[in-house]
Amino acid sequence: MSADDTPLWLFADQLGPQVYGGEHAHRPVLLVEAASVLRRRRYHRQKLHLVLSALRHAAADLGERATFLRTDTYTEALRRYGRPVLVHEPTSFAAERFVQRLHRDGLVADILPTPTFALPRAEFRQWAGDRRRFRMEDFYREQRRRFSVLMDGSEPVGGRWNFDTENRESPPKNAAALDIDAPYRPREDDIDEAVRRDLDAMGLDTVGVDGPRLFAVTPAEARRALARFIDRRLPLFGRYEDAMMGGDWTMAHSLLSVPLNLGVLHPLDAVHAAEQAYRDGTAPLAAVEGFIRQILGWREYMWHLYWHFDPDYLGNNALAAQTPLPAWWTELDADSVTAECLRHALGGVRDRGWAHHIQRLMVLGSHALQRGYQPRALTEWFATAFVDGFAWVMPTNVIGMSQHADGGMLATKPYTSGGAYVNKMSDHCRSCSFDPKVRLGADACPFTAGYWAFVHRHQDLLANNRRTARAVSSMARLSDLDAVVEQERHRDTF
Repeated sequence: MSADDTPLWLFADQLGPQVYGGEHAHRPVLLVEAASVLRRRRYHRQKLHLVLSALRHAAADLGERATFLRTDTYTEALRRYGRPVLVHEPTSFAAERFVQRLHRDGLVADILPTPTFALPRAEFRQWAGDRRRFRMEDFYREQRRRFSVLMDGSEPVGGRWNFDTENRESPPKNAAALDIDAPYRPREDDIDEAVRRDLDAMGLDTVGVDGPRLFAVTPAEARRALARFIDRRLPLFGRYEDAMMGGDWTMAHSLLSVPLNLGVLHPLDAVHAAEQAYRDGTAPLAAVEGFIRQILGWREYMWHLYWHFDPDYLGNNALAAQTPLPAWWTELDADSVTAECLRHALGGVRDRGWAHHIQRLMVLGSHALQRGYQPRALTEWFATAFVDGFAWVMPTNVIGMSQHADGGMLATKPYTSGGAYVNKMSDHCRSCSFDPKVRLGADACPFTAGYWAFVHRHQDLLANNRRTARAVSSMARLSDLDAVVEQERHRDTF
């Protein structure tokens, strides 16, 4: 076999045609299902189902071109395969070190650049230069210019780069759910049935519950999921992007994070489809810009900062948060939670391995920040309990954005709030036993009281930040502050 016919080994998050098509369309493909990887961490049951379903569907779709091996380890599979392979850069530091070792041992012939993101890693390094502080808005604008997305010549469409102020509406009143078509729902098949049967037989220690497959895992499914979102859901996405409703777990979100992170949907395909909807007049600019910012801005930004901040980034703990994750949290025991917003968010993780970005940041993340959960353990929890969580996804999202554990390298302030924010942006508070306006007593909202306890604990840091100094000034006017702090010190139910 000539070097030009060297087989291509695909990891389970590199399963799209942009990886094995194009210049590589002539190559044989190796796919490996390694049992040791499934045992390595305590994953959500539905996450394991999605990954195995994606791998096995890829093998089926590639037909005779693919060799599919089920072994205990990747090394065992490569030795059994008996030929050096090409592989694209994997998506974690650990996997990258492993692939480099395989390369030195002769099992990997060459390592190619990652094709599943818009911007190559080398070009981000050039953009980053010697910056010490990073702001997503700078990166996002450069991405828009580079890929000529939502641009009129050298200017942004609509005269503004960011329409976030239009994308913060509260949920509609007197409604249990948004008046919007349901998201795409894949049909399970014989492959899914076999995956479920095999997972049962493995007896793995998992979290969450089993359930129907809710997310696209093949390129064909991803195209259908994208089309349904663009055609039927994108117009309402922006308005209610930050809203939460107890009876509507999807709201107007795309549910495309799983196919994007499995590599079966390329980010530029999603971006260009959304832009075309605006150009065609079928979706408003604010909704389109908000969706594009999530993918071409935030998602790409998190990917590149994962590599730019070295592995030691996970050890950052600027707020000295040392509280272990409680059992009700790690076991996804939503039924033991009283606060409606927290119960719904944790229940979504238990039942689906998914919650939308405001539930992650302003409910789960805000709670963890207020209670001082250990950030590295929290990052691991998000990476394993969420079906779209991968090693590269969570460090900057959790350590940097959610927990401010990097001391401001990524975000300019800690992101937390009292119950007033939850009350404004959700319908949870109206049926909750806690009162978002109360900070002391049996019906004191754990987010409202927890907010003031957090501000008190970190008042020196917050007073020196122009974006949070007002919170410290407001705290000083609370006549019951000592009692609130003492109450929250001993709170063990939420």
